[in-house]
Amino acid sequence: MLIGVPKEIKVEEHRVGLTPESVRQLAALGHRVLVQANAGAGIGASDADYRDAGAAIEADPAGIYGAAELIVKVKEPLAPERALLRPGQALFTYLHLAPDPEQARALLASGAIAIAYETVTSPQGGLPLLAPMSEVAGRMAVQVAAHYLERPHGRRGVLLSGATGVPAAAVLVLGAGVVGSNAARIASRMGAQVSVLNRSEAPLRRLAEADPAIQTALATPASIAGALRGADAVIGAALVPGAVAPRLVKRVALGEMRPGAVLVDVAIDQGGCFETSRPTTHAQPVYVVDGILHYCVANMPGAVPRTSTYALNRATLPFVVALAQGGIVAALRADPHLRNGLNIYRGVLTRREIADALGEPCVEASEALAHG
Repeated sequence: MLIGVPKEIKVEEHRVGLTPESVRQLAALGHRVLVQANAGAGIGASDADYRDAGAAIEADPAGIYGAAELIVKVKEPLAPERALLRPGQALFTYLHLAPDPEQARALLASGAIAIAYETVTSPQGGLPLLAPMSEVAGRMAVQVAAHYLERPHGRRGVLLSGATGVPAAAVLVLGAGVVGSNAARIASRMGAQVSVLNRSEAPLRRLAEADPAIQTALATPASIAGALRGADAVIGAALVPGAVAPRLVKRVALGEMRPGAVLVDVAIDQGGCFETSRPTTHAQPVYVVDGILHYCVANMPGAVPRTSTYALNRATLPFVVALAQGGIVAALRADPHLRNGLNIYRGVLTRREIADALGEPCVEASEALAHG
């Protein structure tokens, strides 16, 4: 199979779909890989590194999209990239379609086969291709919060760990999945006073057993409201797989928070879990609403591209190999967990929660594949 790896064009996105090491493994299996020039610059991988691994280098993205049967990316295709997609061509990347009707409509119109990292599942449960970036984003969220709590950013001037005789910052984490648990553990290790709210008990129990210093409670409107009032930093980490994130914090609640507090919305890819959230970029990462600073960068791990790319490739490569070895349709038919990643198939939506969010009809993935 001919696999294409375009250079990412989202603002300040420096990750790449395949590392040279991943290319080498695919080439050893007899597949051809076409990599856009300078696609790996952000992770320190040169075009020569890719050539040595067995890839061919293509200067123009149109050449990548025009030739490849399978496109492997990191972030969702932007409008210029969507215009290059062909009917029947497979796209394997993060998509986050539920809060993005414009992208969904364009992918439906393209006739492409869109497989989303974030809805692929595993036999053990969970979302194995979302987990690596959730881990990175959760850990980064604490760094971000600590940075923006500093006075030069107009915030409270609070050190996350506090100091001798001075209380540590209060960090509230909403959600105890991969993002939330990583954020909570890092914040606690940095010396912050950490509280985690979650709708189910089991993740909270695991967190409390791993670190008794972390305070846990079930998430209810009352518990969220109470915790917000005492928080210096709030990390939004709530997730409903494939669907729009729940809006846990309404605008009215901002007026009851500590002046100069910081919100970090890691759920922004799925629409965000604060009512006042809107996507930002690494170039312009923050804005203020009612005195509360919001950080809502939609590709947080792009700021640490080398770590992120290698972590992501360890998870995605087996699925890329399966798609290449078996053929796109056959691989999707054979593996129910990879099939859960199928969001759009030749003009139809195949994930119920995305279709419901967009008000569009849905065809079950297995039914769609049966006719293709």
